[in-house]
Amino acid sequence: MSKPAVLFVCLGNICRSPLAEAAFRIEAERIGLDVAIESAGTGDWHAGEPPDRRAQATALRHGADIGAYRARQVREKDFQRFTHIVALDPRNLAALQALAPAEGRAELSLLLDHVEGRQGLGVADPYYGDEAGFETVWIEVTRAARALAARIAASL
Repeated sequence: MSKPAVLFVCLGNICRSPLAEAAFRIEAERIGLDVAIESAGTGDWHAGEPPDRRAQATALRHGADIGAYRARQVREKDFQRFTHIVALDPRNLAALQALAPAEGRAELSLLLDHVEGRQGLGVADPYYGDEAGFETVWIEVTRAARALAARIAASL
């Protein structure tokens, strides 16, 4: 069995998915889960850019430096490379389902599907809001990262 690989996906890959990637990295390290972790966006508007400064500040407050992350768009080969592709909201999940090649191996899901009682819900996009929205995203993605990491670890 190959090593698990998780790709977190939001719209532009500068707010929610980098925070989810960071939270999942922290949790994977905490439980000793050997997994490849990345993030991407369904759109290409921010390709090559670092995460939003508010996302970087939020991650730093929680012990994760995401300043070196760079946004990228989801590619067809991601559906072969990753075992899990996790969308941050239903809109991006639908976009991923439309992009997924028939031979893709990745299991597609919503991030909050991994949290009891939150199935089918999306993580709100904090981009047009204030700092508090990024903190809310951190809380949500951290909770979901714990549940997803535990699920993946239990399947190994």
